[in-house]
Amino acid sequence: MSEAEVDVDTMPEEPVPGEADSAKQEADSAKQIEELRAQYGREHDLFLRTLADFENYRRRIERQQTEANRNGKRQILFSLLEVLDGFERAFRQIAALSEPEQEGLRHLYKQLSNVMTAEGVRPFDSLGRVFDPNLHEAVATVSKEGPSGLVAEEHQRGYRWHDELLRPAQVTVTQ
Repeated sequence: MSEAEVDVDTMPEEPVPGEADSAKQEADSAKQIEELRAQYGREHDLFLRTLADFENYRRRIERQQTEANRNGKRQILFSLLEVLDGFERAFRQIAALSEPEQEGLRHLYKQLSNVMTAEGVRPFDSLGRVFDPNLHEAVATVSKEGPSGLVAEEHQRGYRWHDELLRPAQVTVTQ
């Protein structure tokens, strides 16, 4: 072998310039990728939580709006009950009116009653029934023969609105 011919197998390995840097860059890149994946996971979790919070907020606002609408409607219907009561009081004095006035009063009462029925407002009977504190408000008691705890007189009619009590009936109860 001449000096020009060099045995590559017997030569000591010298580091190739940039090979160490390349390995370090690869390790740094792998570390950076893991950090980015972890950051992505945290950001994704935050996104999902924010999305869930927004959905809960939307549902809560929807529920509150529905409840506010229902309460507003309830107040209006409750106020209209006073008008119905006024008609019922007027019917007790109806004999003093002329026939056309009586007919007009009945017609208006019927219209208002139909509106209330269409909205789900219905009166309930109390007279002769057992006093129920969930449906009745006792304004007086009276001593009568027979069973006690029955509604003897109804002073103001009670009404339900769909499944709930809109206004309790004001009644006199037997003792």
